[in-house]
Amino acid sequence: MKKVKTQLKTVAKTLAGLAAKLEKLNAMIDAAPAKKKAAPAKKKAAVAKKKAAPAKKKAAPAKKKAAPKKKAAAKKPVATGKDTVLDSVLAVIGKSKDGADIASLKSQTGLESRQLSNALYKLTKKGLIKSKSRGVYIKA
Repeated sequence: MKKVKTQLKTVAKTLAGLAAKLEKLNAMIDAAPAKKKAAPAKKKAAVAKKKAAPAKKKAAPAKKKAAPKKKAAAKKPVATGKDTVLDSVLAVIGKSKDGADIASLKSQTGLESRQLSNALYKLTKKGLIKSKSRGVYIKA
């Protein structure tokens, strides 16, 4: 509790010092000579000159940027009669006799690395597949 009180006192002193500095800055700003404004005649002449000048033609619209390059067409998953990613991966693993490796799973399902990794993780956690060796999966 004593620490909190001492910290509050320190904060109060700091705030008082900052308030004093702000008052000094305000006084300096008030004392500083204000910038002289341009003579009204000069302003009126400048405005009249702008009005008298012919209107500039609008600039031609900027050219459209080229559309970003599209990624190569995604591989379509193998038609296994299943709707989900997990089902398609499980079907490919189930068809393989000695287990399916990552490369064959990628080529046969058309999935990206991240999607395939997630599917393998979920299937392993559900107990539907197991790892025969590193990167080779078999049906459990």
